[in-house]
Amino acid sequence: MTVTSLRTDRGAAGTRRPTVAVVGDVVLDRDVEGTVTRLCPDAPVPVVDVDAVRESPGGAGLAALLCAGRADVVLVAPVADDDGGRALRRGLAGLTLVPLGHDGPTRRKTRVRSAGQSLVRVDDGGPGAPRAVDPEALVRALAACDAVLVADYGGGVTRDPAIRAALAGAARRVPVVWDPHPRGQGPVAGVALVTPNLSEAAREAGGLGLDVAADDAGALAEALAGAWSAGAVAVTAGDRGAFLSAGGAAAVHVPAVPAAGGDPCGAGDRFAATAVEVLARGGAPAAAVREAVAAASAWVSAGGAEGFRRTSAAGGAEPGAAGPAADGRSSLVAGASDRRGAAAAGPELERLAARLRTGGTLVATGGCFDLLHAGHVSTLESARALGDRLVVLVNSDASVRRLKGPGRPVVPAADRVRVLEALDCVDAAVVFDDDDPCDALAHLRPDVWVKGGDYAVEDLPEAQVVAAHGGRTVVVPYLAGRSTTSILERVESIA
Repeated sequence: MTVTSLRTDRGAAGTRRPTVAVVGDVVLDRDVEGTVTRLCPDAPVPVVDVDAVRESPGGAGLAALLCAGRADVVLVAPVADDDGGRALRRGLAGLTLVPLGHDGPTRRKTRVRSAGQSLVRVDDGGPGAPRAVDPEALVRALAACDAVLVADYGGGVTRDPAIRAALAGAARRVPVVWDPHPRGQGPVAGVALVTPNLSEAAREAGGLGLDVAADDAGALAEALAGAWSAGAVAVTAGDRGAFLSAGGAAAVHVPAVPAAGGDPCGAGDRFAATAVEVLARGGAPAAAVREAVAAASAWVSAGGAEGFRRTSAAGGAEPGAAGPAADGRSSLVAGASDRRGAAAAGPELERLAARLRTGGTLVATGGCFDLLHAGHVSTLESARALGDRLVVLVNSDASVRRLKGPGRPVVPAADRVRVLEALDCVDAAVVFDDDDPCDALAHLRPDVWVKGGDYAVEDLPEAQVVAAHGGRTVVVPYLAGRSTTSILERVESIA
């Protein structure tokens, strides 16, 4: 058991980043991207002409990479001595890797994709059970960690007696988050938080003989917390959010921000990685689950695991990353936090576009949106109907004052962004500080730019910017009689 690589990053103002141990089963994710233009002559199946093949760590490897956004990471996992294992080591460079012996060849999940759609997934390798586990080395690897994430992917890590003993010892000292798997073994006693999804929770409850309805996420969380002797259980329920039972209390619902049209692949890893990082910094389970729900929603909106792999390959920030924000969300994806109201820089816009464009056609529109009214909503819904993702460029407070006068805006940029992000048709809202959106559009490069009003496209300076990058400009009519100015005038007349 040889430790490879070591991170010594420290956070802002000299504060130490927490150290998180991720213990689990790694797999090698392979994405085969191709083009389909014909069917096979001897069977009604598409023929994929391969354009590119990408490989990246999956399973506990993906969870470790997500934790590395805001923590130093020690990854304990079986790694095979073969080409797949070497590919995993390359993909995990920068983390502290404690490799265990691996039974069989590297487990691989190969997705064949075309035009953004998965056609088939092929699994091979394994079984991946750990071999030659050194208990003393394992205990040493966990000793310096502020929290532990168990990322069970059914390979056998959670069934190994030596590993379970080490995890039980860690649970008496630091918070342990346990992300279970149907083919794994249940958590050791004393873990801080268990994060099954609804189907996993129902299956576990049935296996334990608990008399709980399979679709009652709250009751499942309460029953499993007791059965597992866990500090808390959060049952995740997709777009419904999560149901948390902590300390034996009745379950609390933590709602999710809708993420329509996104990719949920990897959302569980994003959830667990965010939760363990919050606990590692001393946060309570309730705060950890709130941030994790927000981060998982942002992850789905930004294209899920596929969006993460594409963005990582391009050198950008991870989609749905939990940055320094209190709510664990990306500063530009729906649900922005401490950057609400701050103008976005060019590189941020480029990374945002890279994340959202994985979902299809990227549409953008813009304006002051001072008092959101029916006319704004009509324009936004019309814009969203022209593509798959919608980014709203919002004039900063200073920009609105220059355009509208010293009495405006009535609503500050941070609040305007928050209201816009609450709309189902809006995928992200971004503040810009200029009087026109040309510079922001040059970085965002939308496929479609939408302008509300009675303009001629050729009279709009931003239309040339959009066209220069292959996009098109569409003008949609305003809803007659609705404007912020008219609303303010009516309010003043009443006063």
